[in-house]
Amino acid sequence: MIKEKLAEIRKEIPEHVTLIAVSKTKPVSDLEEAYKAGQRHFGENKVQEMFEKHELLPKDIQWHLIGHLQTNKVKYIAPFVHLVHSVDSLKLLKEIDKQAKKNNRIIDCLLQFHIAQEETKFGLNLDEANVLLTSNEFLNLKNIQIAGVMGMASFVDDQDQIRREFQQLNSIFEALKNDFFKTNSDFKEISMGMSGDYELAIEEGSTLIRVGSSIFGGR
Repeated sequence: MIKEKLAEIRKEIPEHVTLIAVSKTKPVSDLEEAYKAGQRHFGENKVQEMFEKHELLPKDIQWHLIGHLQTNKVKYIAPFVHLVHSVDSLKLLKEIDKQAKKNNRIIDCLLQFHIAQEETKFGLNLDEANVLLTSNEFLNLKNIQIAGVMGMASFVDDQDQIRREFQQLNSIFEALKNDFFKTNSDFKEISMGMSGDYELAIEEGSTLIRVGSSIFGGR
């Protein structure tokens, strides 16, 4: 079943879009089934769960941390995490940099932006990102790479509203690219779109879609 669902989604999405199978709360056997079907990018919300699954599963899996990351948990995933989607503060970036250095790695990160109508605790606005990216503290970080942006649309049925929010994230990406990353080819990812809205997200420029229930079924 998982294999068929993966095949269906892969048929729909363009080549430049990476499908991240959101495997939070799912048993290792589900991930193994997806792995056997060729899936290599997996997304987890919780550090503990990601760490435990990483220990049990093949080492060519690319792990995406898509949930809120607390600074005191960074050390557990620093040796292996492929991409941190949810960076929303300089404090967190500094900790990722510190732990990446200990592991002799450069860790790719996305800046998370608050684009939804809902009151959510997490996510920067463009002004805050500008302050962060021009600070001396940020410029001194050598073991992180800002690879793009991430955002979550409102949990609503209104497709026009969702589209507007995706467009907003795309315009934030373009503004940052223009102001800070013009010559940096690594700044290329827009992480937006989940099971219910990834088609819209791709239309509006998404390069990374985070799909869980459409692959693994409901929680």
